[in-house]
Order: sequence, then C-alpha cells, then structure tokens
Amino acid sequence: MAQAIVQALELIREDRPESIDRALALLQNTVYSFSMKVCGHQQDAEDTMQDVLLKSIPHLAKFDNPKALTVWLYKVTRNRCVSNRRGEKFSRTRNLSLDELMPGKIELQELLRSEMPDPEAALLNSESAEQLKQAILAVPAQYRMVLVLHDMEDISTKEVAEIMNLREGTVRIRLHRARLFVRRYLAQLPVGERQVLFTLHASVEEPKPPQCRRLFAALSDYMDGVIDDAVCDEMDRHLHDCQPCQVFLASLRSAVAQCRSYAPRCHGQRAEQLRKELLPKYRQAVAALGAKSQPG
Repeated sequence: MAQAIVQALELIREDRPESIDRALALLQNTVYSFSMKVCGHQQDAEDTMQDVLLKSIPHLAKFDNPKALTVWLYKVTRNRCVSNRRGEKFSRTRNLSLDELMPGKIELQELLRSEMPDPEAALLNSESAEQLKQAILAVPAQYRMVLVLHDMEDISTKEVAEIMNLREGTVRIRLHRARLFVRRYLAQLPVGERQVLFTLHASVEEPKPPQCRRLFAALSDYMDGVIDDAVCDEMDRHLHDCQPCQVFLASLRSAVAQCRSYAPRCHGQRAEQLRKELLPKYRQAVAALGAKSQPG
C-alpha cells in the first residue's frame, strides 16, 4: 500500500491546520507523481492533481482506512489521466505476447558477455531517469497502468485489480509483460547494431529450452514470492544450473528496481496555492459532515 496515503490519513485524523496541510501535500504529490508516470506531461499531471484534489475534498473526512482511500484516489486519478486532453494515446492498445518479450539465444549471449547487473545499485541519475521515463511511456497503456500502480506506487495485486476492474490473474500477466518490456527497452545499446542483430536472426534462432521457457513465463511470480512452493523449488534448481537464466533474472530485477526508484515530485507555487484554497474547502466539508451526523 502507498505509504504516503497511510501517512496522509493519519495526519487528517489529527485535525490540525498544519496536519491537514501536510496531508494535502502528500496527496498532491501522490496524484502528480502517478500522473507523470502514466502520461509523461507536466501540464497534464498538474491539471490532474488540481482536479482530483478538488474532487477529493468532500470525501477525505469520510475515509476510515487507508486501503479504501488508496483504491478510491487511484481510481479517480486513473480515470482523469485517461480522459485528459492527451488521453487519446490510451485508446491505442497493443497486446504484448510473451514470445516477443522473452530473450532469444543471441540476447542471452550478449547478457552473458556483459557485466551482471546489480538490482540493489539501480540508482537513477538524470540521464537514466529520462531513459526510464521513455521506457515506461513506450509500454502499451493497459500494461503501463498496471506496472505503475504495482511497482512504482507500491499497490498490491488485489488493490490494482480493484482499481482497474480486472481479475488478479490478469493483473499478474500484464505486470510480467510490462516488466519484460521495460527490461528489453532499457537493455538496448545506444547504437543500432544489437537491435539489428536481434531482428536479422529472430526467425532463425533455435527454440528456447522448455525449462527456460517455463521459467521466463513465471519470473514475476517467482520474484514477488507468489508462486506455488513446488514450482518455486523447481525454478530454484533450474536457476542454480542455468547461468543465462541467472543473468536474465538479474537484469529483470534491475529494471524493476529502477522503476521503483523513479519518483517525480510536485513542487512550485501552483501546488502551494492550491493547498491554501483547499484548506477552507476541507473545513467546510468537515462541518457539513458533522451537521449531517447531528440528530434532527
């Protein structure tokens, strides 16, 4: 669950002006950051932040648990992102097949020749952050939304399913394919030789070993610890004996770690001014809620 929303709800319960201001700042940044990740445009993210916060004010005092607020806030924000003036890009859908995202023999050979990526050291500088931003925006929309919610906003599979009105199994499938897409995007070299190599040899590569294929299909569940114990043991044994799969898993973990470290933040006078306008509106909403609860 997004810890910023948990903290915001705790601050709202304190019911002090400075606490409400801090809570609104947390919610502002949450909405802005999510919007930037899924749409990539600062103006759209700021407009979404303003619209969602204005819509939230009458409801904030009614929430008594962070999960309910999390699902509601992200659902409203998601709908606003899809309907904004650049939302036409969300209507263009493209299905990602597992076959096109799994590495071939040539790519695995390249990975083996390269240095093993360190997932724990996946810190973003400005250049790599821009590359990651472009990688995320390149993910087809229905997969991107799941990736952002789960890996970048720290929302559980169950909550993502609620937000997107999907089955949990569908969320897991989309998440895995989005991760594989970002990993492949980030793995491309600045020059075109390697991509040309992949394209030229894609049709003549040897079929992937069945065990490797099963492992690639279940890697996200394995990484997240949501896999059957017997299958997990089988994958452990395979990884112990298969160096190409070890390197590929490390590269996938590195891509996920980079996604989780990307956190655009909302700054500026517009955000501060909006909070000043929202605070009295929040007080009015709380007063109206209290009046309704009084016996007639």
